[in-house]
Amino acid sequence: MNSDFQSARAALGARLRELRAEAGLNGKDLAERLGWQRSKVSRLENGKQTATAEDLTAWASVTNPRQAADLESRRRGLLSQQRNWRRQLAGGHAPVQDRYVIEFQGTATMRGYEATVIPGLFQTPDYARHLLIQNAALMRSPRDTEAAVAARMRRQEVLYEVGKMFRVLVWEGALHTLICPRDVMAGQLDRLVGLLGMSTVELGIVPMGVPLPITPKHGFAIFDEQRVVVETVNTELQYDTAEDVALYGRVWDQLDSVAAYGPRAHRLIARARGGLLGL
Repeated sequence: MNSDFQSARAALGARLRELRAEAGLNGKDLAERLGWQRSKVSRLENGKQTATAEDLTAWASVTNPRQAADLESRRRGLLSQQRNWRRQLAGGHAPVQDRYVIEFQGTATMRGYEATVIPGLFQTPDYARHLLIQNAALMRSPRDTEAAVAARMRRQEVLYEVGKMFRVLVWEGALHTLICPRDVMAGQLDRLVGLLGMSTVELGIVPMGVPLPITPKHGFAIFDEQRVVVETVNTELQYDTAEDVALYGRVWDQLDSVAAYGPRAHRLIARARGGLLGL
């Protein structure tokens, strides 16, 4: 269990203990009123057990019904599994990329959105190399670039597996963002063009200059309609509640409603490439 999750669970337990004390109850009294074992009260208060929605509803009903919504909000926050990048990258980027290989191999469908860079699933080795070098410098992590690039390329093998589907939206601005030399970016854009006809890929470009129904501040990926992964500068967040998956699904649907596909997407990529090389 990661320390972020455990810290959040301990914080929830401390709040439960506060509510019990404010209600003038000891652990034995609360357990009797709820029909629980005394040990369950202790485990929840000390962060040794993860509370269910039903546990929190019952706890609030006895201690302070007005706090039910707050407790549920805390529980949902607890379920957003946080994986701090600094700790993940302590051994370099390659182990993280290896984990992604396994995760994508076990994925049948994915919906994703990226606003600033080309998604890792579609990156060329040269483009990935520059991005990983920049990230290692930012995070001050071990420089194992070549091993990380190799692992990222292995992840892309899923694009050739029958029965899988990867529906990815990229904001047009990412086509113009230079995180690498111009010739490397040109090769990356050519790679995107080559993906347009693949049976396992639906690549949509969200154009600049069109009215946007929503403006998400970060990229995200929805795996098998069961789990959402969000990457921030310092943390990887995972959400698996039905409500959160549905929320990100609605965000993706709204972006998809204005995205360009097929020949239109091809023209946007070609325009970016032409501007890149001054054509």
